[in-house]
Amino acid sequence: MSKEVVIIDYGMGNLHSVTKAIAAVGGKPIITADKEVITKAEKVILPGVGAFGDCMANLHKSGLVPLIMELLESGKPFLGICLGMQVLFEGSDEAPGVPGLGYFKGQVKYLKTSHKIPHMGWNKLYVKNESPLLSEAEGEFVYFVHSFHCEPEDKSIITSVCDYGMEVTASIGKGNVHAFQFHPEKSSRAGLGLLKKFVEL
Repeated sequence: MSKEVVIIDYGMGNLHSVTKAIAAVGGKPIITADKEVITKAEKVILPGVGAFGDCMANLHKSGLVPLIMELLESGKPFLGICLGMQVLFEGSDEAPGVPGLGYFKGQVKYLKTSHKIPHMGWNKLYVKNESPLLSEAEGEFVYFVHSFHCEPEDKSIITSVCDYGMEVTASIGKGNVHAFQFHPEKSSRAGLGLLKKFVEL
């Protein structure tokens, strides 16, 4: 089993931190925008920081959208992080009228809470549905920085949530596709544990 993990570089990712974290858990990270390398990848991470509209614009500009859709359908392990999770849905309150990748049905909604926005800092995970990545994640603290969260039509894909004055979708998963709203690469021991499970899929 290969430990190679391709991290898609489309100009919007926290590439250095993700790369360092993957290497720390025994993976072999490859940062690339090369379609041939991405096509041959056995495992893929779609990172993302910034705004939904900019992210989709960059993905279209890079010509990677059809390839990402193929990867999502391919059965190969796929991990979206933060914005890389949000773009898997149909659209976002952050960028009205801008279609997401639409792999999952549902919308990305502004956090409606009395707590401070953005949701920034450590929060506790509550596992909702089974995921190979979250088998030891119940009660772990992970690091969030966001103002929006995913609201899937199919609630069974929500693998964990956290409480921020409302129930926040912390992660999703279905088949080969996994995604975290939090930043595992900034989540110390707990985050590295989650990434290790992805590398070992």
